[in-house]
Amino acid sequence: MRSLDAIDHAIIRQLLLNARISTTDLAAEVGLSPSSCLRRIRLLETSGAIKGYTAIVDRTSPDAGMSVMVDITLERQTEDFLRRFESAVRKYPEIRECYLMTGGADYRLRVEVETAGDFERVHTDILSTLPGVLRIHSSFAIRNVLATRARPRRSGTA
Repeated sequence: MRSLDAIDHAIIRQLLLNARISTTDLAAEVGLSPSSCLRRIRLLETSGAIKGYTAIVDRTSPDAGMSVMVDITLERQTEDFLRRFESAVRKYPEIRECYLMTGGADYRLRVEVETAGDFERVHTDILSTLPGVLRIHSSFAIRNVLATRARPRRSGTA
């Protein structure tokens, strides 16, 4: 991936706030012409700095389903065990996020399901069959308090 400059970071920051912003408005925000801004966006996409776009959905409605935070401990933390586990979790759309962690668990997953019964299926058919899993600890999210799109700015940066 190519090195990102201040304008690239400004474009990414604006897209994190509103991925549907028009190229004209984005260009004005970051101080570029619309054509230069569009060229930069395309370079960010092709280099992999921008991997895609998504919508943040209101999960508070009764039919929105639920999020379950799952801590996974592996039998071993060898390169092979980590690689096989990470490859396997990418195959399941119910697993929305996966983080390699420090501390008590090796991985933290965010799993989205419709009901507790649906999570039982995910636990039995997916989580317990992932390669190298020694322990699974699950916690149901009661309510999302904060879902942010943009990273906080570091002091002294634009």
